[in-house]
Amino acid sequence: MTGIYELNDFFGDSKELAKQSEEILAGLNDSQKVGQMIVTAVGVYGKPESVVAELISKNRIGGVLLLKGSKAEFEKYVNNFKKRAAESNSLPLIFSADAEPSLINIKISGIKKFEPTNAAKNVRESAVQITEILKKIGVNQNYAPVCDLSYNTEIIGNRSYGSNTDNVVKLAGEFISETQRANIIATAKHFPGHGNVKGDSHKDLVFINGDMKELKVFEEIIKKNVISVMVGHIAIRNNSKYDTKGFPSTLSKTIVTDLLKNELGFRGLVVTDAMNMNGVNKFQSPSLNAIKAGCDMVIMPSDEVKLINSVVSDMQHNEAFKTQIYDSVRKIIRAKICLGLFN
Repeated sequence: MTGIYELNDFFGDSKELAKQSEEILAGLNDSQKVGQMIVTAVGVYGKPESVVAELISKNRIGGVLLLKGSKAEFEKYVNNFKKRAAESNSLPLIFSADAEPSLINIKISGIKKFEPTNAAKNVRESAVQITEILKKIGVNQNYAPVCDLSYNTEIIGNRSYGSNTDNVVKLAGEFISETQRANIIATAKHFPGHGNVKGDSHKDLVFINGDMKELKVFEEIIKKNVISVMVGHIAIRNNSKYDTKGFPSTLSKTIVTDLLKNELGFRGLVVTDAMNMNGVNKFQSPSLNAIKAGCDMVIMPSDEVKLINSVVSDMQHNEAFKTQIYDSVRKIIRAKICLGLFN
């Protein structure tokens, strides 16, 4: 049992919260610590329920993404997985969903119809209604809102709040505040910006050519205390300071650690976009390298056990990397305490 905290305590300086996080961290071996960073998926595009249940039983994952299915199915998964975690003495899980207004009806069937993000007449009301659905299912983290500008019509388009930076910051900020007020972690995506690129990172690696014109949006959104930021599979070229050398941002320490964490001062959870996407899965050991870049939570790695073993092996030979892993897991545990998952 831990103290009673809320999400607005996450960025606070409570010594007791830090102490409780540290005590829980100390109770895990290194394999279990790394497992906390892994988010596997269940649903139409995820892994079978039995496989996910086995991963939970063996303390190999920290969260589950509910990926395309019905509300009733997702409620069943959450209840079954919670029971499995309790029986195996695993840490409680973070359940996540892609519940942005434009996609929620595709991802979760059996719910009311939502207008696309760009057509929402009342962003706060939309966010409140979405969080009510998610809370009933048992979801703790929403991979929304989209903070990209709307120029990319192939994959962003109506998922965005438009092409005006100030408007996007204002409306995305409203979605974030209502989501986190309901004790669900909001996620600003896709850092450092998918709106000014051509193509779709689901299909191939995409590029920001030159200046990162959407960086201002994320810089302002971070100031609004969003708890997680999703990094997109977006490479940067023709940019002397932030060139990713042909790799997606997800695998670039320059983008994840130097820019997002150090320059922009983001202290929350850095989440990858799905690691099965073609914008990243052609690279060698992408999930391991996403963690090396500084990502805290890895969504849908191809092989959870192999990833854990690879990270633990590197930790044994690299003290700085080991410290980085502990810092990531400490944040995840802190988020779980603030979500009330240990109560």
